[in-house]
Amino acid sequence: MKFFLLPFLSIFTFSVCAQEIIVSSGKIVRHPSFKSSFVDDRHIDVWLPDGYNSAKSYAVVYMHDGQMLFDAQNTLNKQEWGIDEVMASLISNRRIRDCIVVGIWNNGKKRHAEYFPQRAWKKLTKAQQTELLEMEDIYINPNAFEQGMLADRYLRFIVRELKPFIDKTYSTKSNKANTFIMGSSMGGLISCYAVCEYPGIFEGAICMSTHWPAVNGITINYLSDNIPESKSHRFYFDYGTAALDSLYQPYQLKVDKLFLSNGYQLDQNYISRKFKGADHSENAWRKRVNIPLEFMLKQQE
Repeated sequence: MKFFLLPFLSIFTFSVCAQEIIVSSGKIVRHPSFKSSFVDDRHIDVWLPDGYNSAKSYAVVYMHDGQMLFDAQNTLNKQEWGIDEVMASLISNRRIRDCIVVGIWNNGKKRHAEYFPQRAWKKLTKAQQTELLEMEDIYINPNAFEQGMLADRYLRFIVRELKPFIDKTYSTKSNKANTFIMGSSMGGLISCYAVCEYPGIFEGAICMSTHWPAVNGITINYLSDNIPESKSHRFYFDYGTAALDSLYQPYQLKVDKLFLSNGYQLDQNYISRKFKGADHSENAWRKRVNIPLEFMLKQQE
């Protein structure tokens, strides 16, 4: 079986023109070409809800693929998550606590390297790495492939540089209980990985249409030894049954078994859903993103 290093997901690897983002609710504050000592510079778009007030404090959701979140007129496929509309509706109807969203733009051709869980690859022997590469008929040195992986540096960028900047610049609740991370496909992989690697920073991960087949599903092997403590973390996973999502069910069932055997309880601190007929697109994620947002950001008692 060939491993999947995401040739299917070129939809996310383009460079989007940095035009003004138009939202129907709230406002976007762009931090262009945000500097980092860990990864290449990229735009950061911060969504603030209507009535944002520094006298209040807000939970924070960090989202990958930031150029795909708010304005379909500025995306290559003319689709978007509609995060501004969904968040505004949930907040105004008091379905979730007050929250801001930090959209982290992906880095084009380096997206896969930044989003694939790096320690999953490092758990393999050199022989296993070579075998996987040869299965895909990519005849390169495994060391070169490993050196090209950037997920650990990407997470350091978020935790050590971006989060401190956001907490300093905006009126946030900076504690773990109000800090979340989310994405889809490869963005789902890196979101899960982020909570496993930094369980003291993030309380929960929203992982939609998680691309478990990447590199023959070896991230699941990493999870078996790295699932964070269940009493203080939450995870949401889902998948559709059409297009690329049709590959995901057998992998997700293995992930579910791992989490449930590690103390997580369905519909309490763990959700796993299948959406029949849903495909692998922003339009599909937009239709159901309210579900994980309500799960993670429900009003605190």
